[in-house]
This record gives sequence, structure tokens and C-alpha cells, in this order.
Amino acid sequence: MHCNDLYRNEMTASRRHIHKRPEEGWTEFETTAWVVEHLQALGFEVLCGREVINPDFVMGRDPKKVEQAQKRARAQGVPEALLERLGGYTGAVGIWRTGRPGPVTAFRYDLDCVLVQETDAPGHEANVGGYASERPGLMHACGHDGHLSVGLGVAHWVKDHADQLCGTIKLIFQPAEEGTRGARPLAESGILDDVDYIVCAHIGSGCPLNEIGICHSGFLATTKIDVRFEGTPAHAGANPEKGRSALLAACSTATMLAGIPRSSRGDTRISIGRIDAGEGRNVVPAHAMLQIETRGSTEEVNRYMVDYVERIVKGNALSYDVKSSFEKVGEATVLTADQEVTDELTDIARRIPYIKSVIRNDHISGSEDCTLLISRVRAHGGKAGFFLFGCNQNGHHKGDFAIQDEQSLPEAFDMFTEFLCRRNGVKA
Repeated sequence: MHCNDLYRNEMTASRRHIHKRPEEGWTEFETTAWVVEHLQALGFEVLCGREVINPDFVMGRDPKKVEQAQKRARAQGVPEALLERLGGYTGAVGIWRTGRPGPVTAFRYDLDCVLVQETDAPGHEANVGGYASERPGLMHACGHDGHLSVGLGVAHWVKDHADQLCGTIKLIFQPAEEGTRGARPLAESGILDDVDYIVCAHIGSGCPLNEIGICHSGFLATTKIDVRFEGTPAHAGANPEKGRSALLAACSTATMLAGIPRSSRGDTRISIGRIDAGEGRNVVPAHAMLQIETRGSTEEVNRYMVDYVERIVKGNALSYDVKSSFEKVGEATVLTADQEVTDELTDIARRIPYIKSVIRNDHISGSEDCTLLISRVRAHGGKAGFFLFGCNQNGHHKGDFAIQDEQSLPEAFDMFTEFLCRRNGVKA
């Protein structure tokens, strides 16, 4: 059973619509509305916003950006009743209960974009097709628009094949994957606590078009950190000795972070991605902020990096006589899949006629917060799997990222729907 033109065309159209209207994490109100509308039209039970997000575990959410996003969503026609129901949070879960005994199977798809300016190169696929991002500085440069469109395609397939399915299917449309912020509060809502199987996927990540990568392990544990320094302003010429420079504390911190000794217990990463500081050239700068991330091949190694960062921050605050704050704004763990599901996904991929290569990929050096959803399911005895599906691209998080949607999205669609046939198919 493979993707036909109906599902292919719907997924392509959905992906291109979403690509034009990218939204960053925790602001995906237009995108959530699009998903909710489609799921409801298909007859799914739909939970959304606060119904699937536990606010006590939300990280990295800017209330001002959320408020602005809600205003924008209203202007774009998102119903006020839905915005009220969402309660200031994004994300949705579609639930299909067949009424027949069987497993609960969940698939995860993500909603948010990346803070990247899309290229204006004439040959770029979105410019050729007329669906380039309408929002400056924001772009679906990681393929989440494709992921959620596959999810909606799978939803349509579930409706069309409902009489051939048993158990319950949950389609998870998760907000705020970038920055690894959305999975923990979704998991803590309890929506996964009855799930027997969870399968997650990502486009690209080294797999070219018509290749499937099966992952049994991999990804790096990560912590995203915001550091702030608060100094004392002073006139830089008249009385500089009265000032305490937050900028110098931040710069010293950035330099020292790059020199953290690496651990012998596993691979480590650290990135100082952004620094903002200062008020003007003749004022001792009183404010500074750094956006930092650590990664490690195990949670223990990542914790080593985080602890080192915290000590450096505190030490520099003391040295420069400024105040400091240290806030965790995102997290993910390593991937641990189950051999049973890994073997099943491998067999499915090998049976798709147009897939030219099926590889094992357990060495992905990025991070993915669906690992927290997987951990939640495995904690109560459920089983998990993860796969990559191919596209030809020049690198994620770049302005010329492209996915060849008409060819790539069916790869994932066939993987997900065949898994449902095997695990939730009615036995003759």
C-alpha cells in the first residue's frame, strides 16, 4: 500500500501553504489552527493548546511574542473561539478511536520554523513555486512544514481506512521543537501515558532523496541556557570607576566557555550562539545576555558541560562585581529505540519499491526533543522507533534549504501508514 496522487497532492499543497506562513516556537497559532481544522474535518477527536500542554513544564516561551502572534493570527482569520480554547499555547493531538481492541499507536510531527531568512535566489524551489516565506527572518528551514503535512496526509489515510484498523491512533503535532522546548510539557500532559508504540521521524539529516535511515540510538543530550548579567551603569568618561560592566563579564564568559575541557566519557559540544550587551559607547554597559547550548553523547556528559557553564558564569559575576542569572530554556535526551520497532521499520523501508537505499544511522550529532516523548512512552513499557527520510538539501537551518516535497513526503507517508497496517491492522 503506497501513497497515491490524492494524498501526495494534499500533502504538497499543505506543506506549501505552511511554508509561506512560518511561525517560531510557542507562536504557531496559525499553524495549529490549520492542523485543528483539517483533523476536525476528517472526524478526529482533537485536543489542543492547554489540553495537551502542561504549563508547569514550559520553557523558553516569550509572553510578548505569544501576544503578538495571537494578534497576527486573528488578522489572518483564526477564529477567536479557537484562540480562547488554546489558552495561549499551541500544538494539537488528533485521536482516532476505532472501537476495536488493539494497541495505541502514536506518531509525532512538529510545527515550528527556524529564525532564518529565506534566500531570494531565483532557482530556489520555493521561489520557483511561488510559496516562499512571507515573514522576514523566519523560514521552515528544517522541514517541519513537511513533517506536519505528512501527519495530515496520514490522518486522511486513517479516515479512509478506518474499517481496516483497530485500536487507537494518536497523531501528535508538537510545538516548539527548535530549542528543544515543546516535548517535555507535552509529555507531562499525560497524553502519551497509554501509548503502546511511538514512531518519530525527521527529513534529511544526511539522507538523500529515496533513502531511509533507521535510527536505534543517536542524537546528543542537550540543554539550552539563557545567561544574563546585570551591572552598574556609569559615565564612561566622567566616572568610569563607578560602573560595573555586564558586557565585559559576558565577553569573558563567552571566551572561557569555549575553553571548557572536554570529557573523556563522551562527545561534547558547546555553542555561544548570541550575545547582546550595552547601552551606548559612552555608558558603562549594565546589561548583557548570552544564549548558550551544551550537548553531550550521554546525559551525564551533558550535565558535566552544564555544571561547568554554571561555575564559569558565577565566577565571572564575582570577578566583575555584577549580578547573574542562569535559566534553562530547553532540553532533550539521547535516542533509545526498541529493537522490535527498529527491525519493523527496516523491513517496511526495504519493501517500498522506490526507496533505493536503507541504512542504519546511529550517529546523528544533532538533538531532538522527541527523545523525551520516546522516554515517556518507554518508561511505562511502550516501544519506540525513529527513522529519517531523504531529501536533497544543502544543509539544515540555511536559507536555501529545500525538500522536493512531491517526492520526499510520500517516503514518510508510506513508512507511517505501513506501520499502522502492521500494528493496527484488523487481522483477517
